[in-house]
Amino acid sequence: MIVIPAIDIIGGRCVRLEQGKYENVKKYDLDPKKVAEEYQEAGLSHLHLVDLDGAKAGKLVNTSVLYEIAQATALQIDCGGGIKTLGDVEMLFSVGAYAVNLGSAAVKNPALMESCLAKYGSDKVILSADVMGDMVRIHGWQDDANVTIYQLIDKFIPAGLSRVCVTAIKCDGMLQGPDFALYNDLKAKYPTLKFTASGGVSSLTDLEKLRDMDIHSVIVGKAIYERRVTLQQLANLTSE
Repeated sequence: MIVIPAIDIIGGRCVRLEQGKYENVKKYDLDPKKVAEEYQEAGLSHLHLVDLDGAKAGKLVNTSVLYEIAQATALQIDCGGGIKTLGDVEMLFSVGAYAVNLGSAAVKNPALMESCLAKYGSDKVILSADVMGDMVRIHGWQDDANVTIYQLIDKFIPAGLSRVCVTAIKCDGMLQGPDFALYNDLKAKYPTLKFTASGGVSSLTDLEKLRDMDIHSVIVGKAIYERRVTLQQLANLTSE
């Protein structure tokens, strides 16, 4: 299992939201580039970078942060937030992204998702779904998309979809454990897809349980900042 530390950006700095609510923001006065360098020094190889300003505004905002991290590290960076066009995707790859997450854009413009899968391949284009129960939410989790996670996945399997990042909103930022039942259901229904679990990881035990479920990868955010897990523990888990 790949452990992917997360950096969420508002105003160029590291933050975490609770349950996706912008009014429930916790700011950490940390430089994203320095945080990313610490992740690399600890032996981690991946990074999940979220432009929360971009997700809310519906356009790319913090691309300079991506560029700085890509220049300073060799981390494989998957990024999202504010992507609306193929030009946005091209921009992110040009400044250093390894992969892109399409969330709201995939829901509102399925043709964009299909074009990206065709152009860049299934390893580089991740369907990113933020769910409340099994219902997908968009625009920084603020609006109901009126589609289930299962319907959304089914839509893109014919286009070659292989990577799906699923964030359980009710768990995110709460440090009370992931939605294990949701990931169990998804794994059972789509055994060949590579799922990334996101939201709620609070301990090494949570991570070990996801690993034992054969989840492809997991995103860890607040648990790092709040020192619930150490970077060394994450690196050890990744290398097992």
